[in-house]
Amino acid sequence: MIKRENDKRCLFVLDTNVLMHDPTAIFRFKEHDIFVPMVVLEELDAGKKGMSEVARNVRQVSRFLDQLMADADKQEIDAGLPVHPLTEHGRGLAESPSGRLFFQTELLAHSIAESLPGSTADNDILATAQALQQRERSRQVVIVSKDINLRIKAAVLGIPAEDYSNDQVLEDADLLYTGMSALAEDFWEHHAKEMDAWKEEGRTYYRINGPDVADWYPNQCLYIDNDDAFEAIVREKRGETEAVIELVDDYRIQRHNVWGISARNREQNFALNMLMDPELDFVTLLGTAGTGKTLLALAAGLAQVLDRAIYREIIMTRVTVPVGEDIGFLPGTEEEKMTPWMGALMDNLEVLTQTEGGDWGRAATNDLLRNRIRISSLNFMRGRTFLGKYIILDEAQNLTAKQMKTLITRAGPGTKIVCLGNIAQIDTPYLTETTSGLTYVVDRFKQWQHGGHVTLMRGERSRLADFASEEL
Repeated sequence: MIKRENDKRCLFVLDTNVLMHDPTAIFRFKEHDIFVPMVVLEELDAGKKGMSEVARNVRQVSRFLDQLMADADKQEIDAGLPVHPLTEHGRGLAESPSGRLFFQTELLAHSIAESLPGSTADNDILATAQALQQRERSRQVVIVSKDINLRIKAAVLGIPAEDYSNDQVLEDADLLYTGMSALAEDFWEHHAKEMDAWKEEGRTYYRINGPDVADWYPNQCLYIDNDDAFEAIVREKRGETEAVIELVDDYRIQRHNVWGISARNREQNFALNMLMDPELDFVTLLGTAGTGKTLLALAAGLAQVLDRAIYREIIMTRVTVPVGEDIGFLPGTEEEKMTPWMGALMDNLEVLTQTEGGDWGRAATNDLLRNRIRISSLNFMRGRTFLGKYIILDEAQNLTAKQMKTLITRAGPGTKIVCLGNIAQIDTPYLTETTSGLTYVVDRFKQWQHGGHVTLMRGERSRLADFASEEL
């Protein structure tokens, strides 16, 4: 962020991509004023058509601007429209206006550097900001853009420019909630006097009192290093000094396997406990490639759909963002179009269907699974309601916070949503580790008693994959 000069009110010149990325951006600059160049309005008008997320955002921006300009005459527009900032979490608007919204109402006299040839929208924004610098000498003029190249050109011309960061969930991805906490080795000795223990329906519970409880979250995973026998999950928080924890099942034992899959490490064991718990409606699994996210989620889903009949079917979906060049339109139905994107599903199903019945047994199992696993596209989720489904969202790091909200609010009674992803592999433009929708939901759901999260650390794919992850 740019250092503010003596805490004066700044004038922020908005680039089009900021409004396309976050339609509420015009409400997020607190006491500072914002300026919208005419070329930005032209680009918004050109991008309003279509059913994409960007087009919907553009139309929302236009509605916001129309509401702000309602009943305002030319004189009021020239003086700047009062903007009410959003309250916490973007819910509602604050009562008193802070900054003002200015539009480019005249062709500003400007001198743009000869090193920027051509008449492009970016150059018009730079020229406008440069002219405002000369006119608004009493305050700082700052360009706000998601375009790195525009910010570079602005720096060359001596115009302050910065990224739009109000959509960041955290300042640093390293601060993201991991879902686990290591306890001190003397934990039992320290809490022995203020601890109650009991069994209920074959489960072991402990009531813990003390200041350590204040830092725990519902369904947080607890463990003690060098003590594999103690792995627990926080089941209930009672104020800041009391919590109830439950010992987890050990899915590393073969007789406790889930559809033939056993946990290979502590994180996978915690993940299976959350995936197999019908009381948790929302589970997020983060981890690098090869940590077992998709395999664990799919095995738990099959066990609860086919064996326990808790859910009616599995719905698997993902964001269709290509890693390389786009191969163009795909023929067929919705499910057939999505099949090439579901390589992870097919690979893991091959592992899960290695039955002892030979080729005939595998074919029979695949036919059964085909009837209970449905592949859907995120593009057609709007307006739907899922009842009694087990939904797996793969590559969730490529969703924005708004897209994530759209999907999660589709869940009806008896539905469980599992989000998988690696925030270090984001392919969506303008999304980062701190602004990803996956980061957003991990942070927002950590206080909810029916949500759980685990960050998988160890790769279990192969020694080749492990070496490549570390060295390449």
